[in-house]
Parts: sequence; C-alpha cells; structure tokens
Amino acid sequence: MTSAFALDPRLAADTLAVADLPLSAVRLMNDATYPWLILVPRREGAVEIVDLLPEDRIQLMEEIAAISDVLRAMTRCEKLNVAALGNMVPQLHVHVIGRFAGDPAWPGPVWGKAPAQPYAEAPREGFISALRARLSAG
Repeated sequence: MTSAFALDPRLAADTLAVADLPLSAVRLMNDATYPWLILVPRREGAVEIVDLLPEDRIQLMEEIAAISDVLRAMTRCEKLNVAALGNMVPQLHVHVIGRFAGDPAWPGPVWGKAPAQPYAEAPREGFISALRARLSAG
C-alpha cells in the first residue's frame, strides 16, 4: 500500500525532511517565523483523515501527539495549532505549529500573515538534528 506513495511537489518544495515515523513522514516547514512541522501519512490517495483505515487514523493521532510533545518541549511554545486543511495541497498532511503571543500572526492563523522567512543553514540543520535526536529517543 505504501509503495506508490509520492510526496506532493508543493510539500516537497516548502518543507525539509526530518524523519519517518511508522505512518508519517515528518517535515519541517522552511519558515523560521514559526516552529512548524508537517506530518504526511504515507498513504497514496489520502486526502482527508477519514480516507485512512481506522488503524491508520489511530496511528496518526499518536504521531500528532508525539510531534506536539517534542515541539512543545523544544520550543516552550505557549500554544500548539494542529490542523489538516489541504485547501492548497490536497495530499493529506497535518500542520503542527508552535505559537507564541506576539508572533507575527498572533492570535490569528499563520496563513497569509507574513511572508515565509526561510531558515539559514546552521539554525535549520541544528533544529532538524535536535528534532531527530528527540524523536529517536522517544
């Protein structure tokens, strides 16, 4: 079932690979404005959460919780925004975004509020390495 999986080109262009969980690819949104991770279940043709098999839905929720815990521990964010919108990219993916009072979009949604600020190489690689270390330890 997973052999035909291909990452949507827009997600590939906007994100960086972090790790693979049992169901989902974990990717970092290349926008240093917010600590922002994307989970992409590796299931071909999945557009909505309800398109997943029941056991995959359960696994996705566990992975959302695990990524949320890691992101909150690493960033000490005040709020976590978790969403599966898919209006621009139909491939099922879940956003997990650390939010802070005073960030450019607070208290509204992050979409369309500020132009993306790509990570510089050193901070990006440091954040990805720290994420990988936490995910492999957990």
